[in-house]
Amino acid sequence: MATETLLTISQFDELPVKEGILYELNEGGVVTMTEPMPRHNWVRDNIAAALRDFAHPRNLGRVFVETGYQLTPETVRIPDVSFVPAERMRDIDLDKRIQGMPALAIEVVSPTDLAEDLTQKVKQYLAAGAKAVWVFYPKPREVQVFRAHGAIFVRRESETLEEPEVLPGFALDLKSVF
Repeated sequence: MATETLLTISQFDELPVKEGILYELNEGGVVTMTEPMPRHNWVRDNIAAALRDFAHPRNLGRVFVETGYQLTPETVRIPDVSFVPAERMRDIDLDKRIQGMPALAIEVVSPTDLAEDLTQKVKQYLAAGAKAVWVFYPKPREVQVFRAHGAIFVRRESETLEEPEVLPGFALDLKSVF
């Protein structure tokens, strides 16, 4: 029976940098992220643009795309889009990996993503302090929303998505995303 070699964060940080390849560290195991397809990037970029257009002019915080967060000493995750509130930005060194979790983590599901991996990511994000996690499914054009207090619900393309605790007054018309 084969065993998986687990890495420490310093070993993870020593992995060779390869253009176009991103790695996550999942409880010590290395995860190689696959190249996103155009639909994935389209949805991701539409979400990020809508969040930026709302948050930045109001000085509410910063929106990041594919930025690493060290959730625990053995877990580094890279949400497709994330939002960090302004008050937390004061403590972040933009030249280092962000420690802890953003207030909002967003994943855009690709055809190669496994349900069990997405479920684990959502649990890790919430356990590390995210107030909400949005999981976008481009093909059925819907979003699963997970909130820190345990609420879980789905929004479809014809609906609007709001996150009042994280971004009061923000409303995302899902038609504009898909």
